[in-house]
Amino acid sequence: MIRFIFADLRRLWAGSLVIVLLIGLATALGIAVGIQERALRLGSARAADRFDLVVGAAGAETQLVLSSVFLQAAPLTLLPGDVLRRLAEDPRVEWAAPVGFGDSFNGLPIVGTTAEFLTDKGRRPLAEGENFRAPTDAVIGALVDLAQGDTVKPIHGLPGEAGHTHDELAYTVVGRLAPTGTPWDRAILVPIETVWSIHGLGGAEDHDHDHAEGAHDHDHDHSHDHDHDHDHDGEQDHAAADHLGPPWREGVPGVPAIIVKPKSIANAYQLRQEYRTDTTLGVFPAEVLTRLYATLGDARLVLTAIAIGTQALVGAAVVLVSVVHLAQRRRQIGALRALGAPRAAIFGVVWVELLLLIGLGVLLGIGLGFVGAKVAAAFFTRGSGIVLPVSVEGADLAFAGLLMLVAAVIALVPAWLAYRQPAAAALRA
Repeated sequence: MIRFIFADLRRLWAGSLVIVLLIGLATALGIAVGIQERALRLGSARAADRFDLVVGAAGAETQLVLSSVFLQAAPLTLLPGDVLRRLAEDPRVEWAAPVGFGDSFNGLPIVGTTAEFLTDKGRRPLAEGENFRAPTDAVIGALVDLAQGDTVKPIHGLPGEAGHTHDELAYTVVGRLAPTGTPWDRAILVPIETVWSIHGLGGAEDHDHDHAEGAHDHDHDHSHDHDHDHDHDGEQDHAAADHLGPPWREGVPGVPAIIVKPKSIANAYQLRQEYRTDTTLGVFPAEVLTRLYATLGDARLVLTAIAIGTQALVGAAVVLVSVVHLAQRRRQIGALRALGAPRAAIFGVVWVELLLLIGLGVLLGIGLGFVGAKVAAAFFTRGSGIVLPVSVEGADLAFAGLLMLVAAVIALVPAWLAYRQPAAAALRA
């Protein structure tokens, strides 16, 4: 029987190929939706892992998280500088790092922050180079196409916006962050004091301007010391944090957001509640992402319903094609019956043929769905910087198995029609 089935499929290869492609494309849609939605959840959750608590001005939680954690360009209401001072001096806080936006370079965001944020106060060593030691130092993300010693001339305005170049200063790349799989891999990090200074904000201006005037001399005079310090990342990070970080002086200007590292989980909940007021907003990024996931789940249900509807249409098409196919093979089936082939054998041939075609289509769909999800993830990563972990898991295979089960039931229809076909009537047709 197996030889007969393969010979029959070779003879009718064009129609068989159409059935396989139809089923493969319909299956690919459902598989790709599941893989991509799961990858988006995992990728965004990993991107937010490092951000325990974010404090900003009262307003939209989602936009605060998207701007501060995922570096999505959008103007945020400034938080009063005294909030930053209070957090930095709070005994429940390990460190509090402001993040400041407003400049870019070659389409990459320039983010002002502190030395201790870059390395989590020495817990995350840099991939190469050193941390901030001068106001014009810059540490680049893992995927930024620059090298140590390169010059960065900031352009006023967020990425994609036209603006003037800040000719009064240039940053020098001194280090590179380890890969994180987040938008921060494509960011240029600079001391927040310098960002305040070049934008004429607060009392930091004069202090930072004095440092900025001698920044390049500092880089050249201490180049040998930098090479030596590269072997002492932990000590260097603490020194850098002392030099360009808390305790904050008087006259701290407003900041878009503050990344807070609480000392304990209990402290995190206390701080979050304390800073949810009429003027400030404390959020856990994970909570905001959970609400976004609920929205994603709704969209996934819609897309899954579309995929299932597509599968139903394909199933109906397969049945229709099979019935037409049987009508064309009535003489062949009648001849087999006349030669003594039992009804069960005819039923088995038709059912196995269809199940084999459907199985090939489902396997093709799994492969196409995985490739499609990979391509979509690559485009998403290029646009957002978030690395999406694309993989085929048990849930995807279970979905494919369910399709096969339904297909096996659908294939019974043409097989039953072939089973009931009388031999004499088939030969007379």
